[in-house]
Amino acid sequence: MPKALSKNRIKRCAWAEGGTADYIAYHDEEWGVPLRDDRGQFEFLILEGAQAGLSWSTILNKREGYRRNFADFDPAKVARFTPKRIERILKDPGIVRNRLKVESAVSNARAFLKVQKEFGSFSDYIWAFVDGTPQQNRFRKDSDVPATSPDSDAISKDLKKRGFRFVGSTIVYAHMQATGLVNDHVTGCFRYKACKALA
Repeated sequence: MPKALSKNRIKRCAWAEGGTADYIAYHDEEWGVPLRDDRGQFEFLILEGAQAGLSWSTILNKREGYRRNFADFDPAKVARFTPKRIERILKDPGIVRNRLKVESAVSNARAFLKVQKEFGSFSDYIWAFVDGTPQQNRFRKDSDVPATSPDSDAISKDLKKRGFRFVGSTIVYAHMQATGLVNDHVTGCFRYKACKALA
């Protein structure tokens, strides 16, 4: 790459560098953006749970498969899935065909509806853990970014108490990053200030 171009190259978090176009678009357009929509929150609960033990790029590549199989991430519809429907989903290579993960998506949908009923929305519930305002971290490099936090510990504990599965603290922290409860773009990333402004 010519020097003139390399100087003007957009700087991103290291984890997004060299990724596919979809992976980079996810970093540039979604990751860290405050999400207060319940359907979006449910989508990331399903996807983050499915990621357990796998790479995020694998899940992004199967996102459309999840959208197709899980009623466009409508928790009310997913909560009504029958064992027969689950068996059909498990035959589709467009998702991670792990029975425990698929069954947990359905049981999590039911728990999600209970949270909505109690708090008015799942978004109100989860954002309350950060007092409704995205936490602005100031990490300089990816290796500084933690895998968990006291808040993710607290959310994980409460979700488990409410019957959610695949919601360990590491998964919950990834969910917080994805949905903008925390801004974990490194300070040198071009998205850091943009996501901070959205707070």
